[in-house]
Amino acid sequence: MDELQRLGPRLRSARQERGWTLDELAERAGMSASTLSRLESGKRQASLELLLPLTRQLGIRVDDLLEPPDRDPRVHRRAIRREGMTIAPLTREESEVRAFKITYHPEAPECPPQTHPGHEWLYVMSGRLQLTLGEQELVLGRGEAAEFDTAVPHRMRAAGGRPAEVISIFNTVGERLHLHTPDAEPR
Repeated sequence: MDELQRLGPRLRSARQERGWTLDELAERAGMSASTLSRLESGKRQASLELLLPLTRQLGIRVDDLLEPPDRDPRVHRRAIRREGMTIAPLTREESEVRAFKITYHPEAPECPPQTHPGHEWLYVMSGRLQLTLGEQELVLGRGEAAEFDTAVPHRMRAAGGRPAEVISIFNTVGERLHLHTPDAEPR
């Protein structure tokens, strides 16, 4: 029974990760926003009739909402290549905080600085990373870390002729805006 009580928060988390409001997901799934709200808050019993259209719209399985207590802790998500980066997820899709191993390739095109809600933490594992943060131009080497509010204009790229390997940690807002683009392709 405890597992069913966690279904609502997992459903809410999956919706929020996609940046959808209650109204948006409810409309996509063909149900009322109040029904979806009651499902997410645990005030309505979940049924397959309600869960199937929701999970289809969210691109997840019903099993993803019903996590077994002894599930495999390994992360089974594929790396993607995008705009001169290779992004390997280190956390599960439903995690509140997202961690990634990002390889910035030196031949990547220079992108303009971006801003978005959220926060980012990073650690340089190898190579050198050029971090533009507002008016600051920083080069971080192996073993250096940085933490910043992503509302500050920022961009990152490999410094020099070698790739820079970085562990980046985002809250879910930052991860969604950094990594979810239509041109991202699995690797």
